[in-house]
Amino acid sequence: MINRSRLPQRVKGPGALVTGGSRGLGLFMARHLAERGCVVTIAARDTEELERAAAELREATGTTVRATVCDVRDRDAVRALVREVHQRDGLDLVIANAGVIQVAPVEAVGAAEFGDAMDTMFYGALHTSLEALPYLKETRGRLGLIGSVGGLLGVPHLLPYSCAKAAVGALAEGLHAEAAASGVSVTAVHPGLMRTGSHRQAEFGWFSTAAGAPLLSMDAERAARRIVDAVIQRRARLVLTAPAKAAQLAHGVAPGLTTRLSSVAARLLPSAAGQGTLRHGAEAGEPRHPVAKLLRAWGSARNDRAVRRANQHQVGPRTSS
Repeated sequence: MINRSRLPQRVKGPGALVTGGSRGLGLFMARHLAERGCVVTIAARDTEELERAAAELREATGTTVRATVCDVRDRDAVRALVREVHQRDGLDLVIANAGVIQVAPVEAVGAAEFGDAMDTMFYGALHTSLEALPYLKETRGRLGLIGSVGGLLGVPHLLPYSCAKAAVGALAEGLHAEAAASGVSVTAVHPGLMRTGSHRQAEFGWFSTAAGAPLLSMDAERAARRIVDAVIQRRARLVLTAPAKAAQLAHGVAPGLTTRLSSVAARLLPSAAGQGTLRHGAEAGEPRHPVAKLLRAWGSARNDRAVRRANQHQVGPRTSS
């Protein structure tokens, strides 16, 4: 019988893999897994960032933390990563978290931005799932796929992100149903806005403001703890933050009304006038209303406090975790 609330006891600890684990939410989840006795491997694209994150985790937890460079868009690279972790540490728990975010009106993005979002978030989660499942079946393990409230309803100025996260959510639900018979649990995670410090790289205007507001956003470390608990407990679905739960409920009950409300909100956001194709939020312009500008400054200040803890040091068109 599967123990739903505890990881298996092994001499060197359960083996865990977190993609997109070098910063932000992924880093915090890796930390909580390490604190639970897991031998954790974090994977991302940036070598320097990975090494810094692994060193911070080892110092904070006193456990074995490994770092491997991997681009989840490349299935062969993911296959090699998963095999390495399985052969070296065993594979008991996998969290597919790698992501990228573009914040801009749809007129300012092109098919390439949608493709980039799908390649990193959907295909990244798909590659990780397909390569990990055979090993997880051996250990009756756990798989967590990180979606978003943005995948539960279309969000203005986040359409590439929303489309990719919607696909991740569908993948998680389908895999949960199909993998259950083999003893593998799959958890679909849909976080709302979180204070991860990533606003310097991917957020602007309303997004930066809302992500720093205490009533609208959630501390990323607390969110990571809730997510790790849900994956270990083999929950099928987790939606984080009260506003995210409310938005999900409202959209389910009255989708037409929520869509119209989103249209109203979209009119307050920066326009695409004079802008080229955007690849990261820092290029996306300022809020239109003076009050919104003040709120943005306040929200960004709260986000700035998370930068160091989340290993968010660089600015630019980077993968978001």
